[in-house]
Amino acid sequence: MPLLQLTYASHPFGFDDPMLAGILLDARRCNARDGITGALIVRADIYLQLLEGPPDMVEAAYQRIRRDDRHTDLRAVRRTRVRQRLFPEWAMRDDPARSWIWTPEQVADGAVEASTAAEVLAIFRRLRMTLPV
Repeated sequence: MPLLQLTYASHPFGFDDPMLAGILLDARRCNARDGITGALIVRADIYLQLLEGPPDMVEAAYQRIRRDDRHTDLRAVRRTRVRQRLFPEWAMRDDPARSWIWTPEQVADGAVEASTAAEVLAIFRRLRMTLPV
């Protein structure tokens, strides 16, 4: 059965460590319930998230995220059907390698909006390569 892989970018509103802990707790609980896996790259200036799973569940999760006031300027970067998950064992992987993405200055200058879907996917593929098998 084909899966949906959806990647979005947004800007945090009121970002701090307790807020991130709450987001990860909610995401892991809901994603495990809904059969969704993925990864979240987060800094004070950006959220970049990849969700993958049953299409209806991924779309429902994305709609919940769109209503979440901890995000601003949210936009889908990539939506595609896949046969295999990139993060099959992670209900929500939190990325500690934040330096792999654009600098805060690049984000402020519009790097996220200027990036192609393939460039964004490459970030998550690189993250996947660093995970234990």
